[in-house]
Amino acid sequence: MVLESTVICVDNSEFMRNGDFPPTRLQSQQDAVHLLCHAKSRSNPENNLGLLTLATNEVLTTLTSDRDRLMRKLRAIEPQGNLQLISGLRIAHLVLKHRQGKNHKMRIVCFIGSPISCDVKDLVKLAKRLKKENVNVDVVNFGECEINTEKLKTFIETLNGGKDNAGSHLLTVAATLFLSSALNRSPIIQGEDGGEAVPAGGFEFGVDPNEDPELAMALRVSLDEMRQQAEAAKTEPSTSATGGAPSAEEESLEKALKMSMQQSQPANLSAMTEDEQMAYALQMSLQDQEPMETDDATKKEEKKE
Repeated sequence: MVLESTVICVDNSEFMRNGDFPPTRLQSQQDAVHLLCHAKSRSNPENNLGLLTLATNEVLTTLTSDRDRLMRKLRAIEPQGNLQLISGLRIAHLVLKHRQGKNHKMRIVCFIGSPISCDVKDLVKLAKRLKKENVNVDVVNFGECEINTEKLKTFIETLNGGKDNAGSHLLTVAATLFLSSALNRSPIIQGEDGGEAVPAGGFEFGVDPNEDPELAMALRVSLDEMRQQAEAAKTEPSTSATGGAPSAEEESLEKALKMSMQQSQPANLSAMTEDEQMAYALQMSLQDQEPMETDDATKKEEKKE
């Protein structure tokens, strides 16, 4: 089994409010990322995953094998701003360069559902650099296919060096299809035997969306409503209640990540020098360790009391 560290880049721009991929582009994308995480974890339990937003360029989770934490961050994403593709891919690359498992192969899976404003020359330049660093990139292109497809084809072809069966893939999905279903049938998520990757424990709700898409969608919408009600119920009690309060590790991690992004990321990431990029990435990679140290210290104080 291949050991791999993967950074998943989620498009969270204002275009994700569109409903051409029901119920919205963002929710359809979240379901697809959920499926992708299942597949990566089933492929090898030691695989690490990270999560990054492409509009705000925020690292929601650095590389981790804790899929539950990643899912919590994924469900909390809200649409805001415009797509910042180049800077997002650069940050993802830096996260991978400072992964703990140096024997892990590096991969970026990028979901793009907004118009790409950057020049194709900049994409080619970045693709050449990623290829040189042995980083594979899979792109899920949806929502704005007419505008983005040609640019993304050039980007992937540059990464693959003109080879047909290389490690990077482009999946273009029309609005008539479920995003998760198209991803499930693609080389991005297929197993080594070429078969479709079924989520752990079977399809969500026990229903294959390819067989009965209307029922699958109705069940998914119902589940989302239940989740929203549950989240609303948690916020009503006093924050001092232990049942609804986040753990010390989650609070410390969130603060560290926000501080890292606010202090270290300039308005124009492309203006950073190599030394500044390395320093930025090193600071970001250390954030996983700081919450653990804080949590251990808290536990020691509790034992003394």
